Amino acid sequence: MSDAHVVIVGAGMGGLAAALALSARGVRVTVLERQQYVGGKLREVPVGGTRIDGGPTVFTMRWVFEELFDEAGLSFADAVSLSKASLLARHAWSADERLDLFADLDSSTDAIRAFAGDREAEGFRAFAAKAAEIYRILETPFLRAARPSMLSLTGRIGLGGLAIRPFSTLWKALGDHFQDPRLRQLFGRYATYCGSSPFMAPATLMLVAHVELDGVWLVEGGMYRLGEAIRTAAEMQGTTFRTDCEVVEVLTRDGAASGVRLADGEVIEADCVLANADVAALGAGLFGAEAAKAVGPVDPRERSLSALAWTVVAKTRGFPLVRHSVFFNRAYNEEFEAIFANSRLPDDPTVYVCAQDRSDDDGPPPSGEERLLMIINAPPTGDRPTFDDTEIERCQQQALTRLNDCGLEVEIAPGHSVITTPVGFNRLFPQTGGALYGVANHSPFAGFRRHDARSKLPGLYLAGGSVHPGPGLPMAALSGRLAARAILADLASTRQSVPAAMSGGMSTR
Repeated sequence: MSDAHVVIVGAGMGGLAAALALSARGVRVTVLERQQYVGGKLREVPVGGTRIDGGPTVFTMRWVFEELFDEAGLSFADAVSLSKASLLARHAWSADERLDLFADLDSSTDAIRAFAGDREAEGFRAFAAKAAEIYRILETPFLRAARPSMLSLTGRIGLGGLAIRPFSTLWKALGDHFQDPRLRQLFGRYATYCGSSPFMAPATLMLVAHVELDGVWLVEGGMYRLGEAIRTAAEMQGTTFRTDCEVVEVLTRDGAASGVRLADGEVIEADCVLANADVAALGAGLFGAEAAKAVGPVDPRERSLSALAWTVVAKTRGFPLVRHSVFFNRAYNEEFEAIFANSRLPDDPTVYVCAQDRSDDDGPPPSGEERLLMIINAPPTGDRPTFDDTEIERCQQQALTRLNDCGLEVEIAPGHSVITTPVGFNRLFPQTGGALYGVANHSPFAGFRRHDARSKLPGLYLAGGSVHPGPGLPMAALSGRLAARAILADLASTRQSVPAAMSGGMSTR
């Protein structure tokens, strides 16, 4: 297939994974990226003379990337330096209420027993077992499948489908395991990993707990290095990357995608086009009318969470931060009601803090200032702002108050703070409103309504967190691998088809 040419629009995780997978099979690949960097949401933000990860901070499902590199004849371990976290996250509700979760099941059980008693500890064991069961049931027929449907999934797993509790909300299912509202809040937060509310997301998202127990890894040099490593690997296989290069139209010929047009008028021809962009951008016409018809519009009411991503260089005192720390409010339901029902910032937000100069233990804190990313859930209204700068500043101050109530003081010097709002995320990822995870997973069928790799336009393929199997780094990488497989299969089918002796027929060797 060395004569085939695939253009990939967007160098996010899905596009990077597809580029490596395709180029390793001899396909000529050109990746076009609008930004000056690769990685998509894997971005670094310059703050106070240094750079801070401003996107995903948790790395799981390492096997996805190992398989990607293995299939290319490369070693992921040689490309990316990882260390496994023993402490997954530190959680706090007040200065006197603190709970650590560990990668070791027994250690987490003991911590929960000390925090909330024997019943809750046994509830956690049952919860972890259920999360593992759901993951085992869904991995092959859903996560790895090219085009799953509720019917095909039911056919594959039979009565096992009842075990995943598709028609129960995550919040309700957690009530079967935990009486302590703080623990329901802690594990309900997993819904936000795919931009959803725990009060509306299905119970299948319990599987996130199993994914974390299976391993959370720290990337040496920052998460951004992951995207750079895949780019380097793809370039070794022959992929060409062009950054600061904006695509404005997917071109067609004879009813199929045939290339792209750039903002400066340049036309690049291709056998296939892979759009590693949010399907909302395609559906809104950002890449032309034919691409828009290939996916259809996305209802803004179905959007996932956005965020206030606050990157700071600061001095901290009090609370012993680890790499991942979460500071919870007392009225979790009000936070998501404000966001999804009223399109407002929460009055009292939950705050996630990634302390990027800390490890996963209680080692000595950095001397002087340290790099922090603080994330606050926000509505995806960046294209039609529903709150102003005054409300953003109020939310930031309330976030600092939440940290103070838990014993953490954060002292930020002037000029050492950058915040990305839904408006900013909408600029980075147009036509999304700043939604960071595609559509929200707020029904049993939401996961099956995501587009698969093949669009309605022949020759136009899809990858990224807004398509199957869903958002998050490993899922986006899986989407890129699935798209590459679809492209390879279709290219092979096209080349094997030749005119038959009978007029109007086709013969396949």
